[in-house]
Amino acid sequence: MGALLIGLITAPVLLLDQASKLFVRSHMMLYESIAIIHNWFDITYTLNPGAAFSLFVNTPGWFKSVVLILLSSIAVVVLVVLLLRSPKVGMNSIALALILAGAIGNLIDRLSRGLVVDFIHVHYYTHSYPIFNLADSAITVGVTLIIVHSIFFADETT
Repeated sequence: MGALLIGLITAPVLLLDQASKLFVRSHMMLYESIAIIHNWFDITYTLNPGAAFSLFVNTPGWFKSVVLILLSSIAVVVLVVLLLRSPKVGMNSIALALILAGAIGNLIDRLSRGLVVDFIHVHYYTHSYPIFNLADSAITVGVTLIIVHSIFFADETT
C-alpha cells in the first residue's frame, strides 16, 4: 500500500513543488514580489540557506551543507521504509507520504543549489509569516494530520 501512496501522493506533490520552484526561478528576479491578495498574500522569490521557515539560517556553512543534507537524507529513507511497511492506507500513511514529498522537494533544492527556493509570502500589512514553499506546506500538513489523528483517533491503528 505504501508504494501506491508514494505514486499517488508523494510523486504529484513533489512534481508540483519542483515545477512551482522552477517557474518562480525562471520568471522572477530574486526578492521580486507579486501581490496576489494585496496586504495578505504575495509570491516573493527568496532563497533559504537554512531549514524550514529559515531555521538555522545563521549557522556556519558546513552545518547547513552537511548536517541538513544528512538529516534530510535519513528522514527520506525512514519515511520510505515506514510507507513501504504500511499495511493499509490511513491518515498516518497519507501524512507520511506528504512529509516524504516535502522532504524530497527541499532536499533536491539543497543538493542542486545549496539553497531552498521559497516564494509563498503570507502577511498582514507589515506582520509577516516566514516565506515558505509547497514542500514546507506538505510537511506541515502531514505533521498536522499525524497530530490530529493521534489526538482524536488514538484508538484506531492506521
